[in-house]
Amino acid sequence: MRPVDNGVEASDYARALGVRLVDLSGGRARLALPFQEANSNPGGALHGGCAASLGLIGGHAVAAAAIGPEAGPLTTISCHVGYLSAAVGEDVVATTRLLRKGRTICFAATTVETLEGKAISHISTVVRSGGDAEDVGCPVARGDDGRSEPGPMGPFVSAMPFTGARGLSVEHMADGRSRIVMPIGTANAGVGGAFHEGAVLALLDTTGAMASWALTGPGPYAASTVALESQMLHEARADVLVAYGRVVHRDGDIFWAEVEVAGRTNGASRRPDERLVARGTVVYRIVT
Repeated sequence: MRPVDNGVEASDYARALGVRLVDLSGGRARLALPFQEANSNPGGALHGGCAASLGLIGGHAVAAAAIGPEAGPLTTISCHVGYLSAAVGEDVVATTRLLRKGRTICFAATTVETLEGKAISHISTVVRSGGDAEDVGCPVARGDDGRSEPGPMGPFVSAMPFTGARGLSVEHMADGRSRIVMPIGTANAGVGGAFHEGAVLALLDTTGAMASWALTGPGPYAASTVALESQMLHEARADVLVAYGRVVHRDGDIFWAEVEVAGRTNGASRRPDERLVARGTVVYRIVT
């Protein structure tokens, strides 16, 4: 396969992860992500946000190639991630296929696998070209009651390799709710200075997971994200993103958490006009 660039490796976020675009041809993109501890959870398992990011990056690559030079700013207006198994201390590769190209919308599917062919995740994306040309008003986050109780797991989350590298800080984590902030920084930036969509999705994933843990509390449990669906509503231009998570249902070991991601300026505390940039649902499993 021929080595190519096509802008995939131009963002600070993709470079921080170590993503390489190996091939882009015939409506397909192939990405490589060598193992590094900074992309992992404790125990060396690839963070779900990394796997999801490969789907977003691959989706943008095939959409940009299909639409051509006239493609405007690309936004992943819809994304669904199914987590099939864990990659522990392993390199992974992602293969993205363009399923359909419209005038401004492209549909893509990505499979993330280990080098031995073990399926890690499957990501479906819908990518739009030319969004935000006319901002007709943006929704604001519902937020929460403003409590600040990070609980016993809050400091632990900030110290994990992948979340620590993103600068995530838990402001609140109690009673099935979570609130986590993430600064822009070079490790989270896309091309043009906005947050990379992959970093936004990683924040959304982590916030939904922590809302689930905020119900059970810490323990010697096995846990993982089962699935994630999200929509990017606006380009995430802010100094800090804040994500609000709340568990809306639990059935045994399965938790459904709604998450809103909004922008803050200069790290200010919550205001009623926080612009909503992304929303989604995290399906999480904790085997107690």
